[in-house]
Amino acid sequence: MEITEIRNKDYETLKNLFLKERQRTFSWLDTSEFQLDDFEKHTQGEHILVALLDDIPVGFISIWMPANFIHHLYVDQKHQGRKIGTALLKAAINKFKLPLTLKCLENNSKAVEFYIKTGFTAKEKGQSGNGTYILFELSKNID
Repeated sequence: MEITEIRNKDYETLKNLFLKERQRTFSWLDTSEFQLDDFEKHTQGEHILVALLDDIPVGFISIWMPANFIHHLYVDQKHQGRKIGTALLKAAINKFKLPLTLKCLENNSKAVEFYIKTGFTAKEKGQSGNGTYILFELSKNID
C-alpha cells in the first residue's frame, strides 16, 4: 500500500467511494440527497491524502489545514480492517502538526470505536442537523 497526495486520475474513483461509503455508513439518515459531486464540494480547499493498492484508490483522508481538522476519512468497505485508516492517520500526523481534531456522529459507532481504539480522546459532544456528534482530539503519535 502507498499513501500519496491526491492525483487528478484519483477523483472519479474517490467520488464513487465517497458516495457509496456515505450511503452505507449513514443508514439512519436520508441518503437520497447524497450526490456523486459531493466529494469535490465537501473537500474543497482541503489537503487530501489517498491510500493506493496497486495504484487504485481505496481510501482517503481530507484535512482542513488552518485548524488541523480531519473532515473526512473513508476506506472502501472491501478493504476495511486492513489498517488503511490507521495508515492514513499516520501519514496525516507526519504531514501536519498535532493535535488533530475531528467530529464524528455518535450513531456512527464503527467510526467512534475506531477513533477511540486509535488513541483519540473525546473532548465534548454537540448537536448537528444529523444528530449528536463527538469532538475527538488526537494529541500524540499512534502505533
